[in-house]
Amino acid sequence: MYVAVKGGEAAIDNAHQQLAEKRRGDINVAELSVKQIQEQLSLAVDRVMTEGSLYDPQLAALAIKQSMGDMIEAIFLLRAYRTTLPRFSYTQAIDTATMRIGRRISATYKDIPGGQALGPTFDYTHRLLDFSLLDDESSQNIDDDMLSHEALNKPFDNNQYVDETQNTIDGNHYPRVSDFLRKDQLLYQENETNQESTDLTREPLTYPCDRSARLQSLSRADEGFLLAMGYSTQRGYGRTHPFAGEIRMGYVDVSLYVEELGFDIVIGEICITECDMVNQFQGNQDQPPQFTRGYGISFGFCERKTMAMALVDRSLQAKELGESVDTPAAQEEFVLSHCDNVESSGFVSHLKLPHYVDFQSELELVRQMRADYLKKQDAMATVQERQEVSIETETQHG
Repeated sequence: MYVAVKGGEAAIDNAHQQLAEKRRGDINVAELSVKQIQEQLSLAVDRVMTEGSLYDPQLAALAIKQSMGDMIEAIFLLRAYRTTLPRFSYTQAIDTATMRIGRRISATYKDIPGGQALGPTFDYTHRLLDFSLLDDESSQNIDDDMLSHEALNKPFDNNQYVDETQNTIDGNHYPRVSDFLRKDQLLYQENETNQESTDLTREPLTYPCDRSARLQSLSRADEGFLLAMGYSTQRGYGRTHPFAGEIRMGYVDVSLYVEELGFDIVIGEICITECDMVNQFQGNQDQPPQFTRGYGISFGFCERKTMAMALVDRSLQAKELGESVDTPAAQEEFVLSHCDNVESSGFVSHLKLPHYVDFQSELELVRQMRADYLKKQDAMATVQERQEVSIETETQHG
């Protein structure tokens, strides 16, 4: 607490009041509702859920409103709330192979079984401001024909559409693109172990860590940090030339094993984004040349995040693949120790707290060092002056 601030606790209460007024803004403008944020700012909601480690669109929207759009603060709020929730049980691992597709693209094969499904994406939009969105009365009309094909599109949360009629091929779900490479033995097979996955919400991160811990840490990591790390691997600080093997977004069932019943029951569904990034691998004494895979996953529709995560995941496999670990993105401790935006934000923000005693001690130290420096300079100047006088005297006496 800033004990030197006049008023103490009253000053802090006033700061809270000013924050509430700043959040509300002009009272002549309609207040933004949590529901509006949840429905119309769904990409922001998805990021907060992913990095906040809690799948709850309503609470994520509430955190965004409370934080006035500060994404890291919203993530902090949601993660802090999550720590108060009891842990009743663990669900079964989700099966993304059975995903009901809303978007599915591959940059490695033009024709894939089931075809490319573009889904909701900015990829084909012009980066031009749409001034018609300034008109509050006309909320950007959507082509009625696009919404009339009920047989093709079924609306779900966050205005995302899943093509129900084309989510299977001959009764089977869309095959993974990576399966094509596996079939031809062209994709490196990661070591499969029966070891239980690390739970970072219960156990601290220790080095070296297994891949499950790495992936958990990366899934919670700051999108901007992962984007920078992933970008670095492409422009010279890495040996990767990646291909987007497959990016898919859609809904998967969440199931829970009930001991009393002896089988799994579906308790709900969540929207996720998944990315397989394919990279070349030169091979080693034990493995022939083939491709390797980087993997990314997130809640909601966070495509850029999952792509960056997949790039970094592949770089962090360098040691396991016998490659040299000489780039920033390949150094496990560097990446995982600095990727969490809640932790890094807290460490940076703590500098705003009072450091009066610390600063005073350093102030005295700098003053003493400065005095010693000036004293030394004066002494050196005196010696130099005497030497100049001596040389001048010797010159005069020839």
